[in-house]
Amino acid sequence: MTDPKQSWILLDDNPLLRKQCSDLSLPINEQDQELINRMVSYIDYGYETKEKHPKVRIGIAIAGPQVGLLKNIIYIHCKVNKDEYRYLLMNPKIVGESITYAYLSKGEGCLSVEKDVPGIIKRRNKIIVKAYDLLNNKDIEIKAEGILAICLQHEIDHLSGVLYYDHINKEHPNAVDRSWIEY
Repeated sequence: MTDPKQSWILLDDNPLLRKQCSDLSLPINEQDQELINRMVSYIDYGYETKEKHPKVRIGIAIAGPQVGLLKNIIYIHCKVNKDEYRYLLMNPKIVGESITYAYLSKGEGCLSVEKDVPGIIKRRNKIIVKAYDLLNNKDIEIKAEGILAICLQHEIDHLSGVLYYDHINKEHPNAVDRSWIEY
């Protein structure tokens, strides 16, 4: 297992974070597997220990580009209310979405963005994602709502070189429509 206390996370000034990722295929080569292990170790370390460490920022999800892996893979390990979610998704695709929108009232954050960028990000409240789950070695379909749906959209954006603050309305960063659902 790789040491999660290493500083592997690329920051938003790194041009790799703006690149389009390519699909990942099985079997996974050794170099890609090492980077995937870093992703999992980093998030799980924060999830399991909640321990503050100068090189670890607590997060609930990470995408391949954040560790220099330009492949379509994301890892999520979070608890929403009493439900725990843990997915290692290869080639995730959003195949359905609600017409309703949602947002995090405190805004979004990102392991690759050291200085928080204030503003509201409008996301779909419900989405359906299809992917191959490497934790269970099978194709899955995730019907997500609320915080999990927001998290999935945030990480899938990384695979297209999009950062959360790209979605903030530049003229009215805290603008919210009454019809959006607040989390």
